[in-house]
Formats: sequence, C-alpha cells, structure tokens
Amino acid sequence: MPVKRDKNRIKVRNTVLTVITYLIAIAFLFPLVWMFLAAFKTEAEAFASPPVFAFTPILENFKAALPSYFPALKNSLIAAIGSTLLAFVLGLPAAFALAVYPTTRAQGTLTWMLSTKMMPAVGVIVPLFLLFRNLHLLDTLPGLILMYTTMNLPLVVWMMHSYMTEIPFAIYEAAKVDGASVAQEFFGIALPLSTPGMAATALLAVIFAWNEVFFAVNLTSSDAAPLSVFISSFKTSMGLFWAQMSAAAALTVLPVLIFGWVAQRQLVRGLSFGAVK
Repeated sequence: MPVKRDKNRIKVRNTVLTVITYLIAIAFLFPLVWMFLAAFKTEAEAFASPPVFAFTPILENFKAALPSYFPALKNSLIAAIGSTLLAFVLGLPAAFALAVYPTTRAQGTLTWMLSTKMMPAVGVIVPLFLLFRNLHLLDTLPGLILMYTTMNLPLVVWMMHSYMTEIPFAIYEAAKVDGASVAQEFFGIALPLSTPGMAATALLAVIFAWNEVFFAVNLTSSDAAPLSVFISSFKTSMGLFWAQMSAAAALTVLPVLIFGWVAQRQLVRGLSFGAVK
C-alpha cells in the first residue's frame, strides 16, 4: 500500500507540474500568437474592443511592410552577425587568458565587465550620441556594429570563460610538455573543445543584437536602420497602424524563430556543456 500511495503521489505531482509548464508556455506564447493574428486583420479589427476572433485573413499589411523590410533586414543581419564576430574576436582570447592564465585581478575584471551590463542604457545615451556624432558614426553600420559589440562583449567573455574553465587543465599541461605554445593551446585545445559553448554564445549574441531597440532608435535613422527601427516607423503623426506594425513585427521575429528552432539542439547542448563532468 505505501508503495502504491507513493506512485500515486508521484503521478499527481508530475501531472500538476506538466499542467503548470503548459500554462507558463501558453502565457509566454500568447502575445506572440496575438501579434501574428493581428497581422492578418484590418486596422479596425486590430483595434476592436472587445477583440475580434472571427475574421477574414488579409495580406495587405504584409504588402505594406515588405518594401521597407528587406533594407532593414539587411542592416540587422550585418549588424548582428558583424558584432557577434567582432565580439568573438575580442572576447575569446580574453576568456582564454582569464580561464587558463588567471591573475589576482581576473575575478575583478570579470565582475567589472558584468557590471557594464547593469548600466541603464538611458544613462549613457547622451555621451554616446555625442561621441558617435563627432566620429561620424551616426546612422552607419560600422557604428551600429561597434555599439552591439560593446553590448555583447561581456556576454562572450563570461560565457566562454565558464566553458573554458571546464576543460581539464591536464590537457594544457600535456600540451606544454610536448612544446605547445600559448597560441597552439588556444587554437588547438581551447577553441575545439569549446565549440558547443561557442555555438550557444553566438546564438544568444545574435538574438540580443537582433532584438535591441533603444540604441538603434537613437543612433540610426534611415541608412543603417535595423528591423527594430523599421517596426517603430509604423507609429506616425497620423496615428498608430497597429495591424501593419504587427505584420512588421511578425516578419522581424520570424527569422529568429526559424534560426532558434533549427539550432535548438546545439543551443541546449552548449548551455549544458560542462554541467556534467
């Protein structure tokens, strides 16, 4: 009897946890589903209160958004991928040095880098704007890439540092015995063994750059405007075109959703890399 009771309790607990998990998933997915539904409505239906659930889907909102979508998509791809590559070029050697050859200031350096992520963006936008204006970087892709690189660099260093510290130090010692240089340790040992972590970190860096709004709106206007600025362009002096904005947002989210779905195994593998020795 006690064994049967325990099995029943486990079954009830698992059922409750499953229901809670589905409810949380629905809560997170509901705004996304609502956005996609609004993209196929007319402006009147999108603003209707109470909401309209029975409607005839239309494609006019996507037709209105597409002409400006592809230039913004190109800018977002260049800025997100370019900043991620630059953050890796700068962050991987730093993570390797802090993990394999730490000094007494290593932990302080990591803490300082993490503290930059906690700084409110609105507190630094004025000096950044003046700096970008003086360097002629306003509304340029190089300026946007540099901005996103500084935003993602702490993420790259912190995550790759954690992955590289999980590599057994005996491997480096064996390489040194064989006469390996620091560069050979970095390119021949650290990078190959940290590939899952690099994939997960790169995916997160691209997503963070792709979704960034505040700096993009304040530092770009037309030539280098990414998708986040493209979405905000549907709020004009004539009013808010909610259905068209929903279509623009759906087009913006779709590449990230597809990319995340395709790379989900690599992402999970990378995030769990080093958790089990």
